[in-house]
Amino acid sequence: MYRGIIVKTPEQISKMALAGSIQARCLRMLASKARPGVTTAELDAAAERFIASRGSEAAFKGYRGFPGSICTSPNSMVVHGIPGSYELRRGDLLSIDVGVIHDGWVADAAITLPIGPVDPGARKLLEATREALFAGTDVARPGNHLGDISHAVQRRVESDGLSVIRSLVGHGIGRDMHEDPQVPNYGEPGRGPELEPGMVLAIEPMVNAGSALVRVGDDNWAVYSQDGSLAAHFEFTIAVTEDGPRILTPWHEE
Repeated sequence: MYRGIIVKTPEQISKMALAGSIQARCLRMLASKARPGVTTAELDAAAERFIASRGSEAAFKGYRGFPGSICTSPNSMVVHGIPGSYELRRGDLLSIDVGVIHDGWVADAAITLPIGPVDPGARKLLEATREALFAGTDVARPGNHLGDISHAVQRRVESDGLSVIRSLVGHGIGRDMHEDPQVPNYGEPGRGPELEPGMVLAIEPMVNAGSALVRVGDDNWAVYSQDGSLAAHFEFTIAVTEDGPRILTPWHEE
Protein backbone atom coordinates (compact mmCIF):
# COMPACT_ATOMS: atom_id res chain seq x y z
CA MET A 1 0.00 0.00 0.00
CA TYR A 2 1.22 3.46 -0.92
CA ARG A 3 1.98 5.40 2.24
CA GLY A 4 -0.74 7.89 3.19
CA ILE A 5 -3.62 6.41 1.19
CA ILE A 6 -6.48 5.26 3.42
CA VAL A 7 -8.08 2.10 2.04
CA LYS A 8 -11.78 1.65 2.79
CA THR A 9 -13.61 -1.56 3.61
CA PRO A 10 -16.60 -2.65 1.51
CA GLU A 11 -18.86 -1.58 4.38
CA GLN A 12 -17.29 1.86 4.48
CA ILE A 13 -17.63 2.19 0.71
CA SER A 14 -21.32 1.38 1.06
CA LYS A 15 -21.66 4.23 3.55
CA MET A 16 -19.88 6.54 1.12
CA ALA A 17 -22.27 5.38 -1.61
CA LEU A 18 -25.20 6.49 0.54
CA ALA A 19 -23.65 9.94 0.88
CA GLY A 20 -22.99 9.83 -2.86
CA SER A 21 -26.58 9.03 -3.72
CA ILE A 22 -27.73 12.09 -1.76
CA GLN A 23 -25.06 14.18 -3.47
CA ALA A 24 -26.07 12.97 -6.92
CA ARG A 25 -29.76 13.67 -6.29
CA CYS A 26 -28.84 17.16 -5.12
CA LEU A 27 -26.89 17.82 -8.32
CA ARG A 28 -29.77 16.61 -10.47
CA MET A 29 -32.17 18.84 -8.53
CA LEU A 30 -29.91 21.85 -9.05
CA ALA A 31 -29.58 21.07 -12.75
CA SER A 32 -33.36 21.23 -13.05
CA LYS A 33 -33.39 24.69 -11.41
CA ALA A 34 -30.44 26.26 -13.26
CA ARG A 35 -32.05 28.46 -15.91
CA PRO A 36 -31.87 32.10 -17.04
CA GLY A 37 -32.89 34.56 -14.32
CA VAL A 38 -31.99 32.29 -11.38
CA THR A 39 -29.22 33.53 -9.09
CA THR A 40 -26.43 31.36 -7.78
CA ALA A 41 -27.55 32.29 -4.24
CA GLU A 42 -30.94 30.73 -4.99
CA LEU A 43 -29.25 27.53 -6.10
CA ASP A 44 -27.15 27.55 -2.92
CA ALA A 45 -30.25 27.90 -0.73
CA ALA A 46 -32.00 25.07 -2.58
CA ALA A 47 -28.99 22.80 -2.09
CA GLU A 48 -28.74 23.63 1.60
CA ARG A 49 -32.41 22.76 2.13
CA PHE A 50 -32.14 19.53 0.14
CA ILE A 51 -29.03 18.29 1.93
CA ALA A 52 -30.45 19.08 5.39
CA SER A 53 -33.72 17.33 4.51
CA ARG A 54 -31.73 14.12 3.96
CA GLY A 55 -30.14 14.29 7.41
CA SER A 56 -26.82 15.35 5.91
CA GLU A 57 -24.45 18.31 5.99
CA ALA A 58 -23.10 20.50 3.22
CA ALA A 59 -19.40 19.61 3.25
CA PHE A 60 -18.26 22.95 1.84
CA LYS A 61 -20.11 25.18 4.32
CA GLY A 62 -17.44 26.70 6.55
CA TYR A 63 -14.69 24.50 5.06
CA ARG A 64 -11.55 26.62 5.49
CA GLY A 65 -13.94 29.54 5.84
CA PHE A 66 -15.91 28.99 2.62
CA PRO A 67 -19.28 30.77 3.04
CA GLY A 68 -21.47 28.76 0.65
CA SER A 69 -23.06 25.33 0.74
CA ILE A 70 -22.03 24.70 -2.87
CA CYS A 71 -19.58 26.17 -5.38
CA THR A 72 -21.10 27.92 -8.41
CA SER A 73 -18.61 28.93 -11.10
CA PRO A 74 -19.85 30.56 -14.33
CA ASN A 75 -18.07 30.84 -17.66
CA SER A 76 -14.34 31.63 -17.22
CA MET A 77 -14.49 30.77 -13.51
CA VAL A 78 -13.13 27.26 -13.14
CA VAL A 79 -13.91 26.33 -9.53
CA HIS A 80 -14.61 27.64 -6.01
CA GLY A 81 -17.16 30.26 -6.96
CA ILE A 82 -19.04 31.70 -3.97
CA PRO A 83 -22.82 31.75 -4.59
CA GLY A 84 -24.29 35.22 -4.63
CA SER A 85 -26.18 37.73 -6.74
CA TYR A 86 -24.94 36.49 -10.13
CA GLU A 87 -28.00 35.93 -12.33
CA LEU A 88 -27.73 33.16 -14.90
CA ARG A 89 -27.98 34.23 -18.51
CA ARG A 90 -28.83 32.36 -21.70
CA GLY A 91 -25.60 30.99 -23.17
CA ASP A 92 -23.73 30.74 -19.86
CA LEU A 93 -21.84 27.70 -18.68
CA LEU A 94 -22.22 27.01 -14.96
CA SER A 95 -20.11 24.60 -12.93
CA ILE A 96 -21.85 23.33 -9.78
CA ASP A 97 -19.73 21.49 -7.21
CA VAL A 98 -21.44 19.86 -4.23
CA GLY A 99 -20.04 18.04 -1.21
CA VAL A 100 -22.21 16.03 1.19
CA ILE A 101 -21.36 14.57 4.59
CA HIS A 102 -23.61 11.72 5.68
CA ASP A 103 -22.90 9.62 8.76
CA GLY A 104 -19.37 11.02 8.83
CA TRP A 105 -18.51 10.12 5.22
CA VAL A 106 -17.96 12.62 2.42
CA ALA A 107 -19.07 12.51 -1.22
CA ASP A 108 -17.93 15.15 -3.72
CA ALA A 109 -18.90 15.66 -7.36
CA ALA A 110 -19.47 18.38 -9.94
CA ILE A 111 -21.15 19.05 -13.27
CA THR A 112 -20.98 21.91 -15.75
CA LEU A 113 -24.29 22.91 -17.30
CA PRO A 114 -25.23 24.88 -20.40
CA ILE A 115 -27.79 27.54 -19.55
CA GLY A 116 -30.00 27.32 -22.61
CA PRO A 117 -28.37 26.93 -26.02
CA VAL A 118 -24.61 27.50 -26.12
CA ASP A 119 -22.22 28.01 -29.00
CA PRO A 120 -20.36 25.10 -30.64
CA GLY A 121 -17.09 25.88 -28.84
CA ALA A 122 -18.80 25.71 -25.45
CA ARG A 123 -20.55 22.47 -26.40
CA LYS A 124 -17.22 20.95 -27.48
CA LEU A 125 -15.66 21.96 -24.14
CA LEU A 126 -18.51 20.36 -22.17
CA GLU A 127 -18.41 17.13 -24.15
CA ALA A 128 -14.64 16.76 -23.97
CA THR A 129 -14.46 17.42 -20.22
CA ARG A 130 -17.35 15.07 -19.44
CA GLU A 131 -15.88 12.34 -21.63
CA ALA A 132 -12.47 12.85 -20.00
CA LEU A 133 -14.06 12.13 -16.62
CA PHE A 134 -15.48 8.84 -17.90
CA ALA A 135 -12.16 7.98 -19.56
CA GLY A 136 -10.30 8.47 -16.28
CA THR A 137 -12.94 6.58 -14.33
CA ASP A 138 -12.83 3.61 -16.70
CA VAL A 139 -9.16 2.87 -15.95
CA ALA A 140 -9.55 3.09 -12.15
CA ARG A 141 -9.05 -0.65 -11.81
CA PRO A 142 -6.85 -2.84 -9.58
CA GLY A 143 -3.39 -3.27 -11.04
CA ASN A 144 -3.46 -0.02 -12.98
CA HIS A 145 -1.67 3.05 -11.65
CA LEU A 146 -2.74 6.53 -10.69
CA GLY A 147 -0.91 7.83 -13.74
CA ASP A 148 -3.22 5.79 -15.96
CA ILE A 149 -6.17 7.86 -14.72
CA SER A 150 -4.27 11.11 -15.22
CA HIS A 151 -3.11 10.11 -18.70
CA ALA A 152 -6.58 9.03 -19.84
CA VAL A 153 -8.02 12.41 -18.81
CA GLN A 154 -5.22 14.35 -20.48
CA ARG A 155 -5.39 12.37 -23.71
CA ARG A 156 -9.14 12.94 -24.14
CA VAL A 157 -8.93 16.67 -23.38
CA GLU A 158 -5.95 17.39 -25.57
CA SER A 159 -7.37 15.39 -28.48
CA ASP A 160 -9.77 18.31 -28.94
CA GLY A 161 -7.08 20.97 -28.58
CA LEU A 162 -8.23 21.98 -25.10
CA SER A 163 -6.07 22.60 -22.02
CA VAL A 164 -5.89 20.56 -18.82
CA ILE A 165 -5.38 22.83 -15.82
CA ARG A 166 -2.23 21.52 -14.17
CA SER A 167 -2.31 23.52 -10.94
CA LEU A 168 -5.63 21.98 -9.79
CA VAL A 169 -6.03 18.29 -8.95
CA GLY A 170 -8.45 15.63 -7.78
CA HIS A 171 -7.90 13.84 -4.49
CA GLY A 172 -8.51 10.93 -2.22
CA ILE A 173 -11.67 11.21 -0.12
CA GLY A 174 -13.30 9.46 2.84
CA ARG A 175 -14.00 10.81 6.29
CA ASP A 176 -12.08 13.89 5.18
CA MET A 177 -12.83 15.75 1.99
CA HIS A 178 -9.20 15.85 0.94
CA GLU A 179 -7.07 12.76 1.53
CA ASP A 180 -4.05 11.28 -0.23
CA PRO A 181 -3.36 10.85 -3.05
CA GLN A 182 -3.58 13.90 -5.26
CA VAL A 183 -5.06 12.99 -8.66
CA PRO A 184 -3.59 15.17 -11.42
CA ASN A 185 -5.40 15.46 -14.75
CA TYR A 186 -2.20 14.90 -16.71
CA GLY A 187 0.61 12.37 -16.47
CA GLU A 188 2.28 9.28 -17.80
CA PRO A 189 0.66 5.83 -17.79
CA GLY A 190 2.15 3.30 -15.41
CA ARG A 191 3.40 5.94 -12.97
CA GLY A 192 2.36 6.62 -9.39
CA PRO A 193 0.84 4.30 -6.80
CA GLU A 194 -0.75 1.07 -7.94
CA LEU A 195 -4.52 1.11 -7.63
CA GLU A 196 -5.94 -1.35 -5.10
CA PRO A 197 -9.47 -2.32 -4.06
CA GLY A 198 -10.70 0.05 -1.37
CA MET A 199 -9.10 3.21 -2.70
CA VAL A 200 -11.65 6.00 -3.08
CA LEU A 201 -10.86 8.94 -5.33
CA ALA A 202 -12.43 12.19 -6.47
CA ILE A 203 -11.57 12.34 -10.16
CA GLU A 204 -12.23 15.83 -11.54
CA PRO A 205 -11.08 17.09 -14.91
CA MET A 206 -10.82 20.90 -14.95
CA VAL A 207 -10.37 22.20 -18.46
CA ASN A 208 -9.93 25.56 -20.19
CA ALA A 209 -10.88 26.29 -23.77
CA GLY A 210 -7.76 28.47 -24.05
CA SER A 211 -4.52 28.43 -22.08
CA ALA A 212 -4.05 26.10 -19.10
CA LEU A 213 -3.03 29.02 -16.87
CA VAL A 214 -5.35 30.20 -14.09
CA ARG A 215 -5.57 33.07 -11.62
CA VAL A 216 -7.22 33.50 -8.23
CA GLY A 217 -9.91 36.17 -7.89
CA ASP A 218 -10.04 39.07 -5.46
CA ASP A 219 -12.12 37.03 -2.97
CA ASN A 220 -9.20 34.57 -2.65
CA TRP A 221 -11.54 31.71 -3.55
CA ALA A 222 -12.66 31.78 -7.16
CA VAL A 223 -10.21 30.42 -9.72
CA TYR A 224 -10.47 31.79 -13.29
CA SER A 225 -8.87 30.95 -16.60
CA GLN A 226 -6.09 33.51 -16.91
CA ASP A 227 -6.99 34.40 -20.50
CA GLY A 228 -10.73 34.68 -19.85
CA SER A 229 -11.59 31.59 -21.90
CA LEU A 230 -14.47 29.31 -20.95
CA ALA A 231 -13.83 26.57 -18.38
CA ALA A 232 -15.54 23.30 -17.47
CA HIS A 233 -15.39 20.95 -14.50
CA PHE A 234 -16.86 17.48 -14.07
CA GLU A 235 -16.26 15.20 -11.08
CA PHE A 236 -17.16 11.82 -9.62
CA THR A 237 -16.29 10.17 -6.33
CA ILE A 238 -15.33 6.62 -7.32
CA ALA A 239 -14.21 3.49 -5.49
CA VAL A 240 -11.68 1.04 -6.89
CA THR A 241 -13.15 -2.46 -6.46
CA GLU A 242 -12.26 -5.99 -7.53
CA ASP A 243 -14.95 -5.64 -10.20
CA GLY A 244 -13.65 -2.32 -11.50
CA PRO A 245 -14.57 1.30 -10.80
CA ARG A 246 -17.73 1.98 -8.81
CA ILE A 247 -19.18 5.47 -9.24
CA LEU A 248 -20.45 6.56 -5.80
CA THR A 249 -21.95 9.86 -7.02
CA PRO A 250 -24.02 8.76 -10.04
CA TRP A 251 -25.39 12.14 -11.15
CA HIS A 252 -25.42 10.83 -14.73
CA GLU A 253 -28.11 8.26 -13.90
CA GLU A 254 -31.81 9.01 -13.61
